[in-house]
Amino acid sequence: MAKPAAPKKTDEPARPDGITRISVAGFKSIVEEQSIEVRPLTILAGANSSGKSSIMQPLLLLKQTLEASYDPGALRLDGPNVRFTSADQFLSHTARGKHTDSFSIGIETTNEGKLTTYFRKQLGTPIEVQRSAFSKGGYKSEIRPDLTEDEIKLLLFIEHYDAMVIRERFFLNYAVRRHGDSSYLKVKAIPGEEIGRHIRETIHIPGLRGNPERTYALAAVGKTFPGTFENYVASVIAKWQAENDKENLEGVGEDLNELCLTSRVSAIPLNDTQVELQVARLPREAKGKTSDMVSIADVGLGVSQTLPVVVALREARPGQLVYLEQPEIHLHPRAQTAMAKVLADAAGRGVHVVAETHSALLILGIQTLVAEGKLAPELVKLHWFERRNGATTIKSADLDEAGSFGDWPEDFADIELEAQSKYLDAVEARASRGKRRRAG
Repeated sequence: MAKPAAPKKTDEPARPDGITRISVAGFKSIVEEQSIEVRPLTILAGANSSGKSSIMQPLLLLKQTLEASYDPGALRLDGPNVRFTSADQFLSHTARGKHTDSFSIGIETTNEGKLTTYFRKQLGTPIEVQRSAFSKGGYKSEIRPDLTEDEIKLLLFIEHYDAMVIRERFFLNYAVRRHGDSSYLKVKAIPGEEIGRHIRETIHIPGLRGNPERTYALAAVGKTFPGTFENYVASVIAKWQAENDKENLEGVGEDLNELCLTSRVSAIPLNDTQVELQVARLPREAKGKTSDMVSIADVGLGVSQTLPVVVALREARPGQLVYLEQPEIHLHPRAQTAMAKVLADAAGRGVHVVAETHSALLILGIQTLVAEGKLAPELVKLHWFERRNGATTIKSADLDEAGSFGDWPEDFADIELEAQSKYLDAVEARASRGKRRRAG
């Protein structure tokens, strides 16, 4: 009897469970549905107001809705991640300049499939969930709030039960009970809770990360970080120290050293509720010597603005999404290039990094790592945002083994060359005028 064939070996590890695609329609300048694939290192680039933030803000709306300690309705508009006072502030405009009355957001994950929620805002009413649609492989399911009890029974193949549609924050589900029972039980018709877990675990680091402080309040640190992450940085470092987590502590030091900012960071307890963040005074410690430690408030803004980035990337687990707005902010051009390695290392650990950037040097640094063979091209996805006639379109690109991604609609490098050319032309023109004056 022949032996069964041995399973084929693969060098490519299984991708950790996490968010793999985000789809949005009817939100700000994203009028028609646009989507981005989320890979371990995902770059969002484009001109100001081209729609980069608009693809991520719906996810943040879902995040702060789930994190609310009360039921805020279908969406919490005014929260720590995104702040709106009215749905009219983000609903897209029609061709006639009026607001649309609906928008949608779809979240797809590695294992659970895709859940799309359709929202509607009618005059004089709060935002409502219009329907929840789930798909995975060839299976599709949809729940609407107007389904009758008889329709639900047919869908669920039940007879001796009462049935109804219930809303769980921003998605719909079914609940049933036996005739005569007093309470309903939720039916797991769609994996809302599982997909919701990935949304809640999203780490958000905004572009405005606050000023460095002399003292920081300690906060509870767990698997999720409600609100924005900069509020947890000191607490995470203090937790690492309490647990003697040398890997993360030394890793953050290595990242900051790579960026030429500092070589060490420490959380100094002041009392039971507060710590002081201290960093090494020098970017690199001399061999055999320890640098002086100073308050983070006494060094440049580059350290305080970058520390949340490197701490979040070290704290994040494989598959966890970390959304970085302008990771290059307040960094010297050399450090912007070096930031590429910090992001690439996190992607190599399985973290899902989404970086919204205006830095050509950061993108060039990523390309260089791929060309050097230090970053697998299949880990990277580039998305370029353009806005034409008021509407956003997204063009996506893969890197080849040489780190090239072809022609983008508007290339950062071309803009830099154009600026340099204008400067050289101006210098040459000025020199010519000076020669003519001297000749005359």
